[in-house]
Amino acid sequence: MPSSTTDTATLSERPPLPLAGATRGLTHAAPLAEGVAADLRASGSVGKALAVLGAFTPERPSLGVSEVARRAHMPKSTVHRLLTALVDGGLIAKSGTQYSPGPLLTELAALTNRPDLQRLREAALPYLLDLYEHAHETVHLAVLEGIDVRYVEKIYGHEQVRCPSRVGGHVPAAASALGKAMLAFSDTETVVRASRRLRPFTPYSIVTPRALAVELQAVRDRHLSYDRQENTLGLTCVAAPILGWRGRVVAAVSVTGPVHRFRPASCATAVRNAAAGIARQAQFI
Repeated sequence: MPSSTTDTATLSERPPLPLAGATRGLTHAAPLAEGVAADLRASGSVGKALAVLGAFTPERPSLGVSEVARRAHMPKSTVHRLLTALVDGGLIAKSGTQYSPGPLLTELAALTNRPDLQRLREAALPYLLDLYEHAHETVHLAVLEGIDVRYVEKIYGHEQVRCPSRVGGHVPAAASALGKAMLAFSDTETVVRASRRLRPFTPYSIVTPRALAVELQAVRDRHLSYDRQENTLGLTCVAAPILGWRGRVVAAVSVTGPVHRFRPASCATAVRNAAAGIARQAQFI
């Protein structure tokens, strides 16, 4: 059992969000130099540069030239020239023979942190920490983007189970407790779109529009949603919607744990209370 003190809860690793009201923009890295842009053009196209950048993933943030070439499906010599140009422009950083995303990309990523999401996170954080202390399992805060869930925050302890979620990552809404909690209070068009993109992630996934409609009605009745190994085998989850003005869904909060030790019903009241508390504190809602 993890320690009951709050400092055992770990905020997911990522660059810190900019402070509310702080100047947003590129304040440290200069635009690509004219010579760098020329190098990119000479290499063939910006598309090739994007293919090189796309070779890096959260699981493999540091790569050698050969691995980048393999992932980008380009000759090693071409990739080496592109990497050199990208290093000069600050898009890629080099350490020895390894390359990784550079400081300019970090600053560009900061621009995607919408102010409304930052305010939501700030309002929610005390409740998320309290929820972690109650459950000692992984806690998520998420919003709905189209028909996908976008993770805004993730809190976990030293004994967390393998959970594929990551802050900024997306999963189909219909395949998660968080997503179903938000779909249940979304407009009809959004629900219809989600119903058309159902697919089986596990044998327990919802795969028919009728089954999804029944599930969403149950969510509306109890203001709780469950994921019974529908997205990832071995994981179960309970979530509650965060509702704003006139019942408009703003976000959702959840607790996720392994099926062998976590009983979602044991956290149902705590999750629902956390959602209500976040809604009261988030004044922008």
